[in-house]
Amino acid sequence: MKWLLPFVVFSILIMPSLAFQVVEFCPDTYLTGDTDEYLILEGAGGLEGLTISDGEGGFRFPTDAQSTGVVTVAKEGRAFETVYGKPPDFEILDTSPAIENVIRGGNFLMGNSGDEILVYLNGDLIQRITWPGDVKNREGQVHFLEGETWDPRPLFIGQSRFPPLTVDNVSLMAFVSPDGSYQAFRDIIGGAQETILVNVYEFTSPSLAEILEKAQRNGAQVTVLLEGGPVGGIPAEEYCVAERLRGFGIPLFQMRTEGEFHAKYRYNHAKYIVVDDQEVLLTSENFNDNGFPAQNARGNRGWGVIVRSTELAAYFTRVFTWDISGGDVTPFPDGKGTCDTSSTAPYSPESVPIWFEGASVTVILAPDSSSQILSLLRGAEKSIDIEQAYIKNYSEGPNPFVEEAIDAARRGVTVRVLLDSYWFNVNEPQDNDEMVAYLQGIAKEEGLPLDARCADLDANNLEKIHNKGVIVDGERVLVSSINWNENSPNYNREAGLIIEHEGVGAYFLSSFNDDWDASTDTMTGQNNRARIVLAISVIIALALLYLVIHRKYQKR
Repeated sequence: MKWLLPFVVFSILIMPSLAFQVVEFCPDTYLTGDTDEYLILEGAGGLEGLTISDGEGGFRFPTDAQSTGVVTVAKEGRAFETVYGKPPDFEILDTSPAIENVIRGGNFLMGNSGDEILVYLNGDLIQRITWPGDVKNREGQVHFLEGETWDPRPLFIGQSRFPPLTVDNVSLMAFVSPDGSYQAFRDIIGGAQETILVNVYEFTSPSLAEILEKAQRNGAQVTVLLEGGPVGGIPAEEYCVAERLRGFGIPLFQMRTEGEFHAKYRYNHAKYIVVDDQEVLLTSENFNDNGFPAQNARGNRGWGVIVRSTELAAYFTRVFTWDISGGDVTPFPDGKGTCDTSSTAPYSPESVPIWFEGASVTVILAPDSSSQILSLLRGAEKSIDIEQAYIKNYSEGPNPFVEEAIDAARRGVTVRVLLDSYWFNVNEPQDNDEMVAYLQGIAKEEGLPLDARCADLDANNLEKIHNKGVIVDGERVLVSSINWNENSPNYNREAGLIIEHEGVGAYFLSSFNDDWDASTDTMTGQNNRARIVLAISVIIALALLYLVIHRKYQKR
């Protein structure tokens, strides 16, 4: 045991150097002059002896300063409080008598394009962070340390960091659009008694608005959060729906950049409802006539569930409360619109919503925990079935979800990928039909159990594939709003659920197989009917050409 005493002495000597470290900082904020830039130190005990420097200037703490765990130091306390809703522990520049000042030495400024943070304890350097180097900086990005890794995912000012939550023994109802989505919406809202929290990218359906209005009249307090700057702008139909809902006393809010308050997410693209702190409806579909068409009317292919769980409802209530707070959320604006319901073709439903018991459900949020989708794909042993509106590669390389699916095929997992074939998803040089060709090429070249198709929309009487779903091994299902592009999992607010249950897997697999089997041509984005029409047109044209030539020679 003689070795023990030197070890203890050595441990005591090195402990102070490990007691404090910078675990978060934001050098390039959205405010002019970066007046709200800040850093966070983690550690407990006296702060005397600590010095923070950028190599040119720095600061230290008052003699009696103490930390109970984390200490936030902001450039200007008032600016920080304006953005984050709470004051920092210390400020570098004296802007508020209520916030204690650090002791400055020179001019400490965290440069946007490149700089460093040096942490000294009693004159000894104990931490050095550089950018570019340890992190790659961009405007609004918060750099944070997880374990020994900086920035395990993109994090921007105002965004949440909710961990995944798994709840077992959950009762849930599975449904697909267009077959049963309207019924599911009507059922969950019709049973509401106290509160309804709605977060959705777009809300343009007058019939769904009418269901919410009835719930409000019956005593349930409805609150709606929408995206304030959707692609193409706010639709005229949404202005009309908003006016109707406000007329019944329903408050509507939008998330968007407002003045000095930058939007938390590139798009608020989630699609969920929390009812009475008991149930959650989550879907791939917006609240429009395509996602939730009237009964027996054609619409999009999408997936959805209603989960009955106080734990899951409480989780989504916390997410909703977080997202609806802050200066980037304001009342939805007035605007001129029309509530004309778009005409839809008739549709014969092939499935009905079904309740299941005993499911294990894991919440996936983007950008907080969207990496869990990679884990889902990585865990496949037999099969992966993917149905997506579209798949895009990233700006700096391949789509990691696609690459994970290809790797699964390389280890013997059967992989099927079904993509939308609506015109705007197949008319560009790099979209769904090219992605199908890419996957088919890899499968052929390497002999993989991998197949890809663009959906035949006419064969199944669908408007388009708007789904964002995955089925793994026939028993783990991802239902979500997360598109497979660079933006959605990394920069949007998205929501999804991974459901583990054989019955739920079989339910959604039946829908997938129906869409898959109807789409026999694997190499183009055009549907079969369009190809048949094209073939007939070519035949007719050739026949006419033959007649013209034949008559010409007869005249000779």
